Amino acid sequence: MVVSQDELERLAAEVGAALRARGWLLASAESCTGGWAAQAITAIAGSSVWFERGFVTYSNAAKRELLDVPAEVLSRFGAVSEETARDMALGALTRSHAHVAFAITGIAGPDGGTPDKPVGTVCFAWALEDGRVLSTCERFDGDRAAIRAQAVRHALRETLALVR
Repeated sequence: MVVSQDELERLAAEVGAALRARGWLLASAESCTGGWAAQAITAIAGSSVWFERGFVTYSNAAKRELLDVPAEVLSRFGAVSEETARDMALGALTRSHAHVAFAITGIAGPDGGTPDKPVGTVCFAWALEDGRVLSTCERFDGDRAAIRAQAVRHALRETLALVR
């Protein structure tokens, strides 16, 4: 499935409009997407009004050190899990001035998959200042770039649905 940068930036602009309407700020925590969601967001002129900060936590050490993901969660469930995504989103929320945060962690490939978590498995979470934390895991097809682009699109779409 092809996802264009233009599509991602249109989604990011919609997220920004919804956040501005609420007077909210957004934070992101990314692993397998390596900051791509933050790049799509910051491509929007004026995004500094609603995008507070982004964390790229590619390694487990970065997840622990920057987002307070417990080592026990990483060892028990793995970096690619709803549990880790939830802790990443909560960490981004608590270590920022944001009202809502999203997290993305997954296996973009071409290697690294397992029978339980094949390449294309990506877990997401959203944390809101009212205490809600939502999470899901999805499976995307395609090469590394396609999986990462679909993950960014999913994170932005679901963020938009939450903040509208």
